[in-house]
Amino acid sequence: MLIGVPAETTAGETRVAVTPETVKKLVATGHAVRVQSGAGIAASVTDAAYQAAGAEIVDGAGAFGADMVLKVRTPSEGETALMKPGTVVIGMLNPFDASGLQRLAGAGLTAFALEAAPRTTRAQSMDVLSSQANIAGYKAVMIAADKYQRFFPMLMTAAGTVKAARVVILGVGVAGLQAIATAKRLGAVIEASDVRPSVKEQIESLGGKFIEVSYDTDEEKEAAVGVGGYAKPMPASWLARQQVEVAKRVALADIVISTALIPGRAAPTLITEDMVKAMKPGSVIVDIAAGKGPDVNGEMKGGNCPLSEADKTVVKHGVTIVGETNLAALVAADASALYARNVLDFLKLIVTKEGGLKIDLEDDIVAACRVAHDGQVTKK
Repeated sequence: MLIGVPAETTAGETRVAVTPETVKKLVATGHAVRVQSGAGIAASVTDAAYQAAGAEIVDGAGAFGADMVLKVRTPSEGETALMKPGTVVIGMLNPFDASGLQRLAGAGLTAFALEAAPRTTRAQSMDVLSSQANIAGYKAVMIAADKYQRFFPMLMTAAGTVKAARVVILGVGVAGLQAIATAKRLGAVIEASDVRPSVKEQIESLGGKFIEVSYDTDEEKEAAVGVGGYAKPMPASWLARQQVEVAKRVALADIVISTALIPGRAAPTLITEDMVKAMKPGSVIVDIAAGKGPDVNGEMKGGNCPLSEADKTVVKHGVTIVGETNLAALVAADASALYARNVLDFLKLIVTKEGGLKIDLEDDIVAACRVAHDGQVTKK
């Protein structure tokens, strides 16, 4: 099969869908791989490295003209026009973007959105959300350490003792757990909150303390269990109690990292403006959910904190608030390496050993990821 890998054109996107490692494996199984010139530069991969792995270096039209196109982000309108009907496109295509999916379907493409893969053991090796969230959690702590004007670890020096930074992590999914682990390595004192009581042991195993909030009704307990590996929206009664407990910790924190996202819905508000006002001057918030907060006048505003601004770092009430929306792209080399392996593992489900395309909708992963086919949006 002829596989094309174009350069990403989305602003700030530095990742690439294949690496020399995965190109070599694709070529070894009989595929021809075309990589657009310069596609890997931002991820520290040269054209020469791709050529050495067996890829052909082409222009954008050459990459998009392949039978299968591997992308990181959804193709733009102009990029979609470069693909012939029947092309298979694979990437992080945002299964909740109705207009984007309709554009792909209207072009006659067969599209697979890897974010839609079920959270099952079998799908772990192709779970792009987890692989990229892991990087985001790490980078969030590194950015916080850069913005925070004090040390993370406790230091005992001849000039006196420096206290360890107090870090609060809100949302303990993959990103939150990596944030805990990274902050612990830097010597911080860590507390973490999540709607799911099941994460308590994971938090404590990484050296953090779980901020506990009681579950007083069956509705609260059921919501706390979550579904498919994701948290569910919690009842207002529980959220009110959680906010009280979290507010106490946030007021004492030096750094807050918020990671709470619910697929297909606005990110919950976890850090109110009053909570920001109560924080110490010089404190730092890194809001991984920036730009995905509740709608205001038809636009997504803020994130887990309403004062966050997408892709900006602002200072509000003496607190630095970081709103980077694509943290994984700031670690482009490793993010691309992990993403490329996710893509390679997914290809094993839809490409036969002889190199032909076989879309088996009896496979739950394939069925879940297919979002467009034969002119129709297949993901509702």
